Amino acid sequence: MSVFLKACRREPTPYTPIWIMRQAGRYQPEYRALRERVSFIELCKTPELACEVTVRAVDQLGVDAGIIFADILLILEPLQIGFEFTDDRGPRIMNPIRTAAQVDRIPERIDAARSLHYVMDAIRATTKELSVPLIGFAGAPFTLASYAIEGGGSKDYYETKKLMYGDEGLWNAFMARLSAAIADYLRAQIDAGAQAVQLFDSWVGCLSVADYRRYVLRHTKAIFDALPKDTPAIHFGTGNPALYPAMKEAGGDVIGIDWRISIDDAWSVLGDRVGLQGNMDPAALLTSPDVLRARASEVLQSAAGRPGHIFNLGHGIMPQATVDQARALVDHVHEASQR
Repeated sequence: MSVFLKACRREPTPYTPIWIMRQAGRYQPEYRALRERVSFIELCKTPELACEVTVRAVDQLGVDAGIIFADILLILEPLQIGFEFTDDRGPRIMNPIRTAAQVDRIPERIDAARSLHYVMDAIRATTKELSVPLIGFAGAPFTLASYAIEGGGSKDYYETKKLMYGDEGLWNAFMARLSAAIADYLRAQIDAGAQAVQLFDSWVGCLSVADYRRYVLRHTKAIFDALPKDTPAIHFGTGNPALYPAMKEAGGDVIGIDWRISIDDAWSVLGDRVGLQGNMDPAALLTSPDVLRARASEVLQSAAGRPGHIFNLGHGIMPQATVDQARALVDHVHEASQR
């Protein structure tokens, strides 16, 4: 079994495994050159290209897992929520979800293996090329709901919270549809060959613990409850460490944490029956080699070699980083964590 999968199961490993969120992305010259030729959505929907960029990142960096190249918003298409990717303003939802009539038009179930077949084709192709495990992924229901309701990115989540607080029945109906689709999508990725999955709740940090428990927890839990128990599942959230105990209740073999809490403090709060993934500040990657190594060592020291730690950044790698910086991080983690 690979070191990554062993760490997901909290088993001892000879060193700390590492992969990097967005490890296939804009910081790579090859990726930027490819994007000059094809659009982002074309890249996502062409299995050969998605496989190519996924494998290249693993080969360049020497990481212990790949993550299939895709986007969390792809699932909105079979849910009949129109969107587009813009180079200047990011993703845009065509008709933001604000009414009961719109929610009623969203299918209660999708066949992800069919409607998102290009992701499954990319997974099947990529697993043939990789010597390390491949991670599948999806966006969590709160983060997807926020995109769909706000119409794109948001700083205050005003429309999301207005609907959530103002019409709890409509909110739950929307979240239930999202959760069912996400569970089906992740199961399809596992059936296609993904050896682990990650649920990204990138925007959940805007919520209080009480609101998370009332409006989100059960919908996220429904996803983890629907996944096969023999496939490790990572539950990533950012922006509010106070949410991590509730996120643990929602599910996941591993909780992905950001830099706002130390590894040892997180384990003290969550207990040792869950793995932890993280959590170096992505900005530390942009510093000098000495500072980069020192910051990475601080994370390793906080984890203290306990089984169940997977090294990662606390969020995606920044476009300003270089391949050499990312490779230096991977090499240092492997060398400094030898046991």
